Amino acid sequence: MKPFMDKDFILETETARHLYHDYAAKMPLCDYHCHLSPKEIYEDRRFNNIVEVWLGGKNPDGSYFGDHYKWRMMRSHGIDESYISGDKPPYERFLKLTEALEMAIGNPMYHWCNLELKMFFGVEEPLTLESAPRIWAHCNDLLQNDPDMTARGLIRKSNVAFIGTTDDPIDSLEWHEKIAADPTMECIVAPSYRPDKAINIHKAGWHAYMAQLAASVGKESLPTMQDVLDALVARLEHFAAHGCKASDHGLDYIPFVPYTLEQADAAYRKALRGETLTTEEIDGFQTVILVTLGKAYHRLNIAMQLHYSCIRNNNERIFRLMGPDTGVDAISQNTCGGSIAQLLSALDLEGQCPKTILYSLNPADNAQLGTIIGCFQGTEVPGKIQHGSAWWFNDTKHGMEDQMRTLASLGLLGNFIGMLTDSRSFLSYARHDYFRRIMCNMVGHWVENGEYPNHDASLKRIVEGISFNNAKRYFGL
Repeated sequence: MKPFMDKDFILETETARHLYHDYAAKMPLCDYHCHLSPKEIYEDRRFNNIVEVWLGGKNPDGSYFGDHYKWRMMRSHGIDESYISGDKPPYERFLKLTEALEMAIGNPMYHWCNLELKMFFGVEEPLTLESAPRIWAHCNDLLQNDPDMTARGLIRKSNVAFIGTTDDPIDSLEWHEKIAADPTMECIVAPSYRPDKAINIHKAGWHAYMAQLAASVGKESLPTMQDVLDALVARLEHFAAHGCKASDHGLDYIPFVPYTLEQADAAYRKALRGETLTTEEIDGFQTVILVTLGKAYHRLNIAMQLHYSCIRNNNERIFRLMGPDTGVDAISQNTCGGSIAQLLSALDLEGQCPKTILYSLNPADNAQLGTIIGCFQGTEVPGKIQHGSAWWFNDTKHGMEDQMRTLASLGLLGNFIGMLTDSRSFLSYARHDYFRRIMCNMVGHWVENGEYPNHDASLKRIVEGISFNNAKRYFGL
Protein backbone atom coordinates (compact mmCIF):
# COMPACT_ATOMS: atom_id res chain seq x y z
CA MET A 1 0.00 0.00 0.00
CA LYS A 2 1.29 3.43 -0.91
CA PRO A 3 1.53 5.99 1.91
CA PHE A 4 -1.06 8.75 1.97
CA MET A 5 -0.01 11.83 -0.02
CA ASP A 6 3.74 11.41 0.34
CA LYS A 7 6.29 13.20 -1.84
CA ASP A 8 5.39 10.91 -4.76
CA PHE A 9 1.62 11.44 -4.47
CA ILE A 10 -0.05 10.60 -7.84
CA LEU A 11 3.34 9.96 -9.47
CA GLU A 12 3.08 6.32 -10.53
CA THR A 13 6.22 5.84 -12.63
CA GLU A 14 9.89 6.65 -12.35
CA THR A 15 9.63 9.01 -15.31
CA ALA A 16 6.71 10.87 -13.71
CA ARG A 17 8.65 11.27 -10.48
CA HIS A 18 11.67 12.62 -12.36
CA LEU A 19 9.63 15.09 -14.41
CA TYR A 20 7.78 16.38 -11.37
CA HIS A 21 10.58 16.64 -8.81
CA ASP A 22 13.34 17.80 -11.16
CA TYR A 23 11.33 20.12 -13.41
CA ALA A 24 7.68 20.91 -12.67
CA ALA A 25 7.89 21.42 -8.91
CA LYS A 26 10.63 24.02 -9.25
CA MET A 27 8.79 26.29 -11.69
CA PRO A 28 7.14 29.58 -10.68
CA LEU A 29 3.35 29.91 -10.93
CA CYS A 30 1.37 32.07 -13.34
CA ASP A 31 -2.12 32.44 -11.84
CA TYR A 32 -3.57 34.25 -14.83
CA HIS A 33 -7.22 33.91 -13.71
CA CYS A 34 -8.34 34.16 -10.10
CA HIS A 35 -10.68 36.07 -7.82
CA LEU A 36 -8.25 37.21 -5.14
CA SER A 37 -8.81 40.65 -3.63
CA PRO A 38 -6.16 43.18 -4.68
CA LYS A 39 -7.02 45.12 -1.51
CA GLU A 40 -6.14 42.11 0.65
CA ILE A 41 -2.92 41.62 -1.31
CA TYR A 42 -1.88 45.25 -0.86
CA GLU A 43 -2.80 45.34 2.83
CA ASP A 44 -1.10 41.95 3.32
CA ARG A 45 -4.08 40.56 5.18
CA ARG A 46 -3.48 38.30 8.15
CA PHE A 47 -6.12 35.69 8.90
CA ASN A 48 -7.20 34.95 12.46
CA ASN A 49 -7.90 31.26 11.88
CA ILE A 50 -8.08 28.69 9.12
CA VAL A 51 -11.88 28.95 8.89
CA GLU A 52 -11.49 32.54 7.68
CA VAL A 53 -9.35 31.22 4.83
CA TRP A 54 -11.36 28.09 4.08
CA LEU A 55 -15.01 28.98 4.68
CA GLY A 56 -15.23 32.76 4.90
CA GLY A 57 -18.59 34.20 5.86
CA LYS A 58 -20.51 37.44 5.65
CA ASN A 59 -19.03 40.82 4.74
CA PRO A 60 -20.01 43.98 6.63
CA ASP A 61 -22.29 44.96 3.72
CA GLY A 62 -24.23 41.71 4.06
CA SER A 63 -22.70 39.95 1.04
CA TYR A 64 -21.02 36.57 1.40
CA PHE A 65 -17.48 35.47 0.62
CA GLY A 66 -15.77 32.09 0.82
CA ASP A 67 -15.04 28.86 -0.98
CA HIS A 68 -18.30 27.65 -2.51
CA TYR A 69 -16.66 24.29 -3.33
CA LYS A 70 -16.45 23.64 0.41
CA TRP A 71 -19.94 25.05 0.99
CA ARG A 72 -21.39 22.55 -1.51
CA MET A 73 -19.52 19.69 0.13
CA MET A 74 -20.83 20.58 3.58
CA ARG A 75 -24.41 21.00 2.32
CA SER A 76 -24.14 17.54 0.76
CA HIS A 77 -23.44 16.22 4.26
CA GLY A 78 -26.63 17.77 5.61
CA ILE A 79 -24.86 20.43 7.67
CA ASP A 80 -26.87 23.47 8.73
CA GLU A 81 -26.03 26.67 6.84
CA SER A 82 -25.13 28.45 10.08
CA TYR A 83 -21.97 26.29 10.20
CA ILE A 84 -21.22 26.67 6.49
CA SER A 85 -21.49 30.38 5.75
CA GLY A 86 -23.06 31.60 8.98
CA ASP A 87 -22.05 32.88 12.37
CA LYS A 88 -21.42 29.75 14.40
CA PRO A 89 -18.12 29.82 16.35
CA PRO A 90 -15.14 29.22 14.02
CA TYR A 91 -14.00 26.03 15.75
CA GLU A 92 -17.46 24.49 15.50
CA ARG A 93 -17.50 25.33 11.78
CA PHE A 94 -14.06 23.74 11.40
CA LEU A 95 -15.28 20.52 13.01
CA LYS A 96 -18.32 20.42 10.73
CA LEU A 97 -16.07 20.92 7.71
CA THR A 98 -13.83 18.12 8.94
CA GLU A 99 -16.82 15.84 9.42
CA ALA A 100 -17.91 16.38 5.80
CA LEU A 101 -14.36 16.13 4.45
CA GLU A 102 -13.92 12.63 5.87
CA MET A 103 -16.79 11.53 3.62
CA ALA A 104 -15.26 13.14 0.50
CA ILE A 105 -13.32 10.14 -0.77
CA GLY A 106 -12.75 10.56 -4.52
CA ASN A 107 -13.54 14.30 -4.38
CA PRO A 108 -10.70 16.70 -5.27
CA MET A 109 -11.70 18.76 -2.24
CA TYR A 110 -10.22 16.01 -0.08
CA HIS A 111 -6.88 16.27 -1.84
CA TRP A 112 -6.93 20.09 -2.00
CA CYS A 113 -7.58 20.54 1.71
CA ASN A 114 -4.92 18.06 2.78
CA LEU A 115 -2.42 19.44 0.25
CA GLU A 116 -2.99 22.94 1.62
CA LEU A 117 -2.39 21.71 5.16
CA LYS A 118 0.79 19.94 4.06
CA MET A 119 2.22 22.69 1.84
CA PHE A 120 1.50 25.75 3.95
CA PHE A 121 1.29 24.40 7.50
CA GLY A 122 3.58 21.36 7.40
CA VAL A 123 0.78 19.05 8.51
CA GLU A 124 1.62 15.46 7.60
CA GLU A 125 -1.37 13.64 9.10
CA PRO A 126 -4.77 13.67 7.35
CA LEU A 127 -7.48 15.93 8.72
CA THR A 128 -9.98 13.83 10.68
CA LEU A 129 -12.24 14.44 13.65
CA GLU A 130 -9.54 12.87 15.81
CA SER A 131 -6.73 15.07 14.46
CA ALA A 132 -8.85 18.20 14.11
CA PRO A 133 -8.06 19.74 17.55
CA ARG A 134 -4.29 19.46 16.96
CA ILE A 135 -4.47 20.74 13.40
CA TRP A 136 -6.77 23.63 14.40
CA ALA A 137 -4.39 24.81 17.11
CA HIS A 138 -1.29 24.38 14.94
CA CYS A 139 -2.68 26.19 11.89
CA ASN A 140 -4.08 29.08 13.91
CA ASP A 141 -0.81 29.55 15.76
CA LEU A 142 1.01 29.91 12.45
CA LEU A 143 -1.64 32.18 10.93
CA GLN A 144 -1.54 34.49 13.92
CA ASN A 145 2.19 34.52 14.67
CA ASP A 146 4.29 33.44 11.68
CA PRO A 147 5.40 36.56 9.75
CA ASP A 148 5.21 34.62 6.48
CA MET A 149 1.58 33.45 6.90
CA THR A 150 -0.05 36.58 5.51
CA ALA A 151 -1.59 37.14 2.08
CA ARG A 152 1.73 38.17 0.57
CA GLY A 153 3.62 35.54 2.51
CA LEU A 154 1.41 32.79 1.14
CA ILE A 155 1.98 34.14 -2.37
CA ARG A 156 5.75 34.06 -1.80
CA LYS A 157 5.62 30.55 -0.36
CA SER A 158 3.81 29.44 -3.51
CA ASN A 159 6.46 30.97 -5.82
CA VAL A 160 3.83 32.99 -7.70
CA ALA A 161 5.23 35.22 -10.43
CA PHE A 162 1.98 36.69 -11.79
CA ILE A 163 -1.58 37.11 -10.54
CA GLY A 164 -4.44 38.19 -12.78
CA THR A 165 -7.36 39.27 -10.61
CA THR A 166 -10.92 39.61 -11.96
CA ASP A 167 -12.21 43.18 -12.05
CA ASP A 168 -15.23 45.10 -13.28
CA PRO A 169 -14.74 47.78 -15.97
CA ILE A 170 -15.96 50.47 -13.55
CA ASP A 171 -13.32 49.58 -10.94
CA SER A 172 -10.97 52.47 -10.15
CA LEU A 173 -8.06 50.00 -9.91
CA GLU A 174 -6.74 51.98 -6.93
CA TRP A 175 -5.45 48.85 -5.19
CA HIS A 176 -3.62 47.76 -8.31
CA GLU A 177 -2.01 51.20 -8.48
CA LYS A 178 -0.89 50.88 -4.87
CA ILE A 179 0.51 47.40 -5.45
CA ALA A 180 2.40 48.56 -8.56
CA ALA A 181 3.91 51.46 -6.60
CA ASP A 182 5.03 49.24 -3.71
CA PRO A 183 8.71 48.27 -4.18
CA THR A 184 8.37 45.44 -1.64
CA MET A 185 5.83 43.58 -3.80
CA GLU A 186 7.69 40.75 -5.52
CA CYS A 187 4.80 39.31 -7.56
CA ILE A 188 3.19 41.11 -10.51
CA VAL A 189 -0.51 41.70 -9.84
CA ALA A 190 -2.61 42.91 -12.78
CA PRO A 191 -6.33 43.48 -13.32
CA SER A 192 -8.38 41.36 -15.72
CA TYR A 193 -11.30 42.96 -17.51
CA ARG A 194 -14.73 41.35 -16.91
CA PRO A 195 -17.56 43.27 -18.64
CA ASP A 196 -20.38 40.77 -17.98
CA LYS A 197 -22.68 43.28 -16.29
CA ALA A 198 -22.71 45.48 -19.39
CA ILE A 199 -23.15 42.58 -21.80
CA ASN A 200 -25.99 40.87 -19.92
CA ILE A 201 -28.68 43.27 -21.12
CA HIS A 202 -31.42 40.79 -20.15
CA LYS A 203 -30.41 40.31 -16.51
CA ALA A 204 -31.43 42.09 -13.34
CA GLY A 205 -29.36 45.14 -12.43
CA TRP A 206 -28.37 46.00 -16.00
CA HIS A 207 -30.03 49.45 -16.02
CA ALA A 208 -28.35 50.53 -12.80
CA TYR A 209 -25.02 49.22 -14.00
CA MET A 210 -25.15 51.21 -17.24
CA ALA A 211 -25.47 54.38 -15.18
CA GLN A 212 -22.36 53.36 -13.26
CA LEU A 213 -20.51 52.64 -16.50
CA ALA A 214 -21.45 56.09 -17.78
CA ALA A 215 -20.15 57.71 -14.59
CA SER A 216 -16.88 55.81 -14.90
CA VAL A 217 -16.16 57.63 -18.17
CA GLY A 218 -17.39 60.99 -16.89
CA LYS A 219 -20.83 60.98 -18.50
CA GLU A 220 -24.34 61.29 -17.12
CA SER A 221 -25.69 58.59 -19.43
CA LEU A 222 -24.93 56.45 -22.46
CA PRO A 223 -27.80 57.23 -24.85
CA THR A 224 -26.59 55.22 -27.87
CA MET A 225 -24.98 51.89 -28.61
CA GLN A 226 -21.89 53.70 -29.86
CA ASP A 227 -21.63 55.41 -26.48
CA VAL A 228 -21.69 52.00 -24.80
CA LEU A 229 -18.96 50.64 -27.05
CA ASP A 230 -16.83 53.74 -26.59
CA ALA A 231 -17.20 53.51 -22.80
CA LEU A 232 -16.26 49.83 -22.69
CA VAL A 233 -13.21 50.37 -24.89
CA ALA A 234 -12.15 53.43 -22.87
CA ARG A 235 -12.28 51.41 -19.66
CA LEU A 236 -10.38 48.57 -21.34
CA GLU A 237 -7.64 51.01 -22.31
CA HIS A 238 -7.54 52.16 -18.66
CA PHE A 239 -7.04 48.52 -17.66
CA ALA A 240 -4.34 48.07 -20.30
CA ALA A 241 -2.49 51.06 -18.84
CA HIS A 242 -2.50 49.19 -15.52
CA GLY A 243 -0.91 46.05 -16.98
CA CYS A 244 -4.04 44.06 -17.90
CA LYS A 245 -3.10 40.83 -19.67
CA ALA A 246 -6.51 39.18 -20.06
CA SER A 247 -10.23 39.77 -20.17
CA ASP A 248 -12.83 37.33 -18.93
CA HIS A 249 -16.38 36.75 -20.13
CA GLY A 250 -18.67 34.53 -18.07
CA LEU A 251 -21.63 33.95 -20.37
CA ASP A 252 -24.47 31.42 -20.32
CA TYR A 253 -23.52 30.61 -23.91
CA ILE A 254 -21.48 32.32 -26.61
CA PRO A 255 -23.80 34.08 -29.07
CA PHE A 256 -23.22 35.10 -32.64
CA VAL A 257 -25.94 37.04 -34.42
CA PRO A 258 -24.26 39.44 -36.90
CA TYR A 259 -26.13 42.62 -36.03
CA THR A 260 -25.20 45.96 -37.50
CA LEU A 261 -24.52 48.87 -35.16
CA GLU A 262 -27.94 50.26 -36.06
CA GLN A 263 -29.71 47.02 -35.15
CA ALA A 264 -27.84 46.80 -31.86
CA ASP A 265 -28.70 50.43 -31.15
CA ALA A 266 -32.39 49.71 -31.65
CA ALA A 267 -32.22 46.79 -29.22
CA TYR A 268 -30.29 48.90 -26.72
CA ARG A 269 -32.82 51.75 -26.83
CA LYS A 270 -35.63 49.25 -26.44
CA ALA A 271 -33.98 47.88 -23.28
CA LEU A 272 -33.47 51.42 -21.95
CA ARG A 273 -37.25 51.92 -22.27
CA GLY A 274 -37.78 48.85 -20.11
CA GLU A 275 -39.20 46.73 -22.91
CA THR A 276 -38.49 42.99 -23.13
CA LEU A 277 -36.00 41.97 -25.80
CA THR A 278 -36.27 38.91 -28.02
CA THR A 279 -33.53 36.27 -27.86
CA GLU A 280 -32.27 37.47 -31.23
CA GLU A 281 -32.02 41.05 -29.99
CA ILE A 282 -30.14 39.96 -26.87
CA ASP A 283 -27.73 37.85 -28.88
CA GLY A 284 -27.25 40.55 -31.51
CA PHE A 285 -26.50 43.19 -28.86
CA GLN A 286 -24.00 40.87 -27.18
CA THR A 287 -22.38 39.94 -30.49
CA VAL A 288 -21.69 43.58 -31.36
CA ILE A 289 -20.00 44.09 -27.99
CA LEU A 290 -17.97 40.88 -28.26
CA VAL A 291 -16.75 41.74 -31.77
CA THR A 292 -15.87 45.30 -30.76
CA LEU A 293 -14.03 44.18 -27.65
CA GLY A 294 -12.36 41.34 -29.54
CA LYS A 295 -10.80 43.85 -31.91
CA ALA A 296 -9.71 46.00 -28.98
CA TYR A 297 -8.19 42.98 -27.24
CA HIS A 298 -6.21 42.26 -30.40
CA ARG A 299 -4.98 45.85 -30.64
CA LEU A 300 -3.96 45.95 -26.99
CA ASN A 301 -2.50 42.41 -26.92
CA ILE A 302 -4.98 41.28 -24.26
CA ALA A 303 -6.12 37.65 -24.22
CA MET A 304 -9.88 37.02 -24.47
CA GLN A 305 -11.17 34.38 -22.06
CA LEU A 306 -14.62 32.92 -22.76
CA HIS A 307 -16.28 30.85 -20.01
CA TYR A 308 -19.67 29.34 -20.79
CA SER A 309 -22.21 26.55 -20.18
CA CYS A 310 -23.06 27.20 -16.56
CA ILE A 311 -26.60 27.26 -15.14
CA ARG A 312 -26.24 29.80 -12.36
CA ASN A 313 -28.15 30.43 -9.12
CA ASN A 314 -30.38 27.36 -9.38
CA ASN A 315 -31.55 27.41 -5.75
CA GLU A 316 -33.72 30.51 -5.58
CA ARG A 317 -33.91 30.43 -1.78
CA ILE A 318 -30.13 30.46 -1.37
CA PHE A 319 -29.70 32.99 -4.16
CA ARG A 320 -32.15 35.39 -2.51
CA LEU A 321 -30.42 34.94 0.84
CA MET A 322 -26.79 34.96 -0.24
CA GLY A 323 -26.52 36.26 -3.79
CA PRO A 324 -24.47 34.80 -6.70
CA ASP A 325 -21.39 32.57 -6.50
CA THR A 326 -22.53 30.80 -3.35
CA GLY A 327 -22.49 27.17 -4.49
CA VAL A 328 -25.79 26.64 -6.29
CA ASP A 329 -24.57 26.53 -9.89
CA ALA A 330 -24.50 23.54 -12.26
CA ILE A 331 -23.33 22.33 -15.67
CA SER A 332 -25.41 23.43 -18.65
CA GLN A 333 -25.78 21.94 -22.12
CA ASN A 334 -25.37 24.38 -24.97
CA THR A 335 -24.80 23.95 -28.68
CA CYS A 336 -22.87 27.14 -29.28
CA GLY A 337 -19.71 25.68 -30.84
CA GLY A 338 -20.80 27.06 -34.19
CA SER A 339 -21.28 30.51 -32.69
CA ILE A 340 -17.79 30.43 -31.15
CA ALA A 341 -16.36 29.53 -34.56
CA GLN A 342 -18.34 32.32 -36.24
CA LEU A 343 -17.15 34.86 -33.67
CA LEU A 344 -13.52 33.91 -34.11
CA SER A 345 -13.92 33.77 -37.89
CA ALA A 346 -15.46 37.25 -38.04
CA LEU A 347 -12.50 38.63 -36.07
CA ASP A 348 -9.97 36.61 -38.07
CA LEU A 349 -11.43 37.81 -41.38
CA GLU A 350 -10.50 41.37 -40.43
CA GLY A 351 -7.08 40.33 -39.12
CA GLN A 352 -8.12 41.22 -35.58
CA CYS A 353 -8.64 37.91 -33.81
CA PRO A 354 -7.12 38.16 -30.32
CA LYS A 355 -5.41 35.48 -28.31
CA THR A 356 -8.36 33.48 -27.02
CA ILE A 357 -8.85 30.91 -24.25
CA LEU A 358 -12.03 28.81 -24.39
CA TYR A 359 -13.60 27.09 -21.38
CA SER A 360 -16.82 25.10 -21.29
CA LEU A 361 -18.20 23.85 -17.99
CA ASN A 362 -19.60 20.87 -19.86
CA PRO A 363 -16.87 18.22 -20.39
CA ALA A 364 -18.87 16.90 -23.35
CA ASP A 365 -17.56 19.97 -25.22
CA ASN A 366 -13.89 19.04 -24.85
CA ALA A 367 -13.50 17.46 -28.28
CA GLN A 368 -15.43 20.24 -29.98
CA LEU A 369 -13.21 22.90 -28.41
CA GLY A 370 -10.16 20.81 -29.22
CA THR A 371 -11.04 20.99 -32.91
CA ILE A 372 -12.27 24.62 -32.97
CA ILE A 373 -8.99 25.95 -31.61
CA GLY A 374 -7.10 24.34 -34.49
CA CYS A 375 -9.06 26.41 -37.01
CA PHE A 376 -7.85 29.82 -35.84
CA GLN A 377 -4.23 29.53 -34.73
CA GLY A 378 -1.81 32.29 -35.69
CA THR A 379 1.84 33.25 -35.80
CA GLU A 380 1.70 35.79 -32.95
CA VAL A 381 2.38 33.13 -30.32
CA PRO A 382 2.37 29.29 -30.30
CA GLY A 383 -1.05 28.13 -29.17
CA LYS A 384 -2.72 31.46 -29.84
CA ILE A 385 -6.16 29.88 -29.39
CA GLN A 386 -6.21 27.75 -26.25
CA HIS A 387 -8.49 25.09 -24.82
CA GLY A 388 -8.48 26.39 -21.26
CA SER A 389 -7.69 24.22 -18.27
CA ALA A 390 -10.40 22.00 -16.79
CA TRP A 391 -12.78 24.51 -15.25
CA TRP A 392 -14.78 24.45 -12.01
CA PHE A 393 -16.67 21.12 -11.81
CA ASN A 394 -14.07 19.65 -14.16
CA ASP A 395 -11.21 20.72 -11.88
CA THR A 396 -10.73 17.12 -10.71
CA LYS A 397 -8.09 14.49 -11.36
CA HIS A 398 -10.41 12.81 -13.86
CA GLY A 399 -11.47 16.14 -15.42
CA MET A 400 -7.92 17.44 -15.83
CA GLU A 401 -6.80 14.19 -17.40
CA ASP A 402 -9.72 14.28 -19.85
CA GLN A 403 -9.03 17.89 -20.86
CA MET A 404 -5.31 17.26 -21.39
CA ARG A 405 -5.84 13.96 -23.23
CA THR A 406 -8.29 15.67 -25.59
CA LEU A 407 -5.92 18.58 -26.15
CA ALA A 408 -3.04 16.18 -26.75
CA SER A 409 -5.11 14.11 -29.20
CA LEU A 410 -6.45 17.03 -31.23
CA GLY A 411 -3.89 19.79 -30.75
CA LEU A 412 -0.49 20.43 -29.15
CA LEU A 413 -0.39 19.72 -25.43
CA GLY A 414 3.17 21.03 -25.36
CA ASN A 415 1.86 24.58 -26.01
CA PHE A 416 -0.80 24.43 -23.27
CA ILE A 417 -0.67 27.43 -20.88
CA GLY A 418 -1.56 25.24 -17.94
CA MET A 419 -3.27 25.70 -14.62
CA LEU A 420 -5.01 28.59 -12.88
CA THR A 421 -6.75 28.76 -9.50
CA ASP A 422 -10.04 30.54 -10.37
CA SER A 423 -10.19 30.95 -6.59
CA ARG A 424 -10.77 33.47 -3.83
CA SER A 425 -8.40 31.70 -1.42
CA PHE A 426 -4.71 32.40 -0.88
CA LEU A 427 -4.22 28.71 -0.10
CA SER A 428 -5.52 27.54 -3.47
CA TYR A 429 -2.06 27.51 -5.01
CA ALA A 430 -1.92 23.90 -3.87
CA ARG A 431 -4.11 23.24 -6.91
CA HIS A 432 -1.16 24.06 -9.16
CA ASP A 433 0.85 21.36 -7.42
CA TYR A 434 -2.05 18.93 -7.84
CA PHE A 435 -2.25 19.77 -11.55
CA ARG A 436 1.49 19.41 -12.10
CA ARG A 437 1.52 15.98 -10.49
CA ILE A 438 -1.37 14.84 -12.68
CA MET A 439 0.27 16.26 -15.81
CA CYS A 440 3.66 14.65 -15.06
CA ASN A 441 1.97 11.34 -14.30
CA MET A 442 0.20 11.36 -17.70
CA VAL A 443 3.38 12.26 -19.58
CA GLY A 444 5.34 9.69 -17.62
CA HIS A 445 2.89 6.92 -18.57
CA TRP A 446 3.13 7.83 -22.25
CA VAL A 447 6.92 7.67 -22.08
CA GLU A 448 7.09 4.41 -20.17
CA ASN A 449 4.51 2.86 -22.49
CA GLY A 450 6.70 3.67 -25.51
CA GLU A 451 4.28 6.30 -26.87
CA TYR A 452 6.81 9.15 -26.63
CA PRO A 453 10.62 8.85 -26.54
CA ASN A 454 12.51 9.17 -23.28
CA HIS A 455 14.29 12.25 -24.61
CA ASP A 456 14.92 14.37 -21.55
CA ALA A 457 15.49 17.71 -23.28
CA SER A 458 12.13 17.49 -25.07
CA LEU A 459 10.31 16.31 -21.94
CA LYS A 460 11.86 19.12 -19.92
CA ARG A 461 10.64 21.72 -22.44
CA ILE A 462 7.13 20.26 -22.41
CA VAL A 463 6.81 19.97 -18.62
CA GLU A 464 8.38 23.32 -17.79
CA GLY A 465 6.35 24.90 -20.57
CA ILE A 466 2.99 23.64 -19.30
CA SER A 467 3.99 24.45 -15.71
CA PHE A 468 4.95 28.08 -16.38
CA ASN A 469 6.96 29.01 -19.47
CA ASN A 470 4.08 28.80 -21.96
CA ALA A 471 1.92 31.15 -19.88
CA LYS A 472 4.88 33.49 -19.41
CA ARG A 473 5.28 33.65 -23.20
CA TYR A 474 1.53 33.82 -23.90
CA PHE A 475 0.88 36.77 -21.58
CA GLY A 476 4.16 38.52 -22.30
CA LEU A 477 5.38 38.50 -18.72
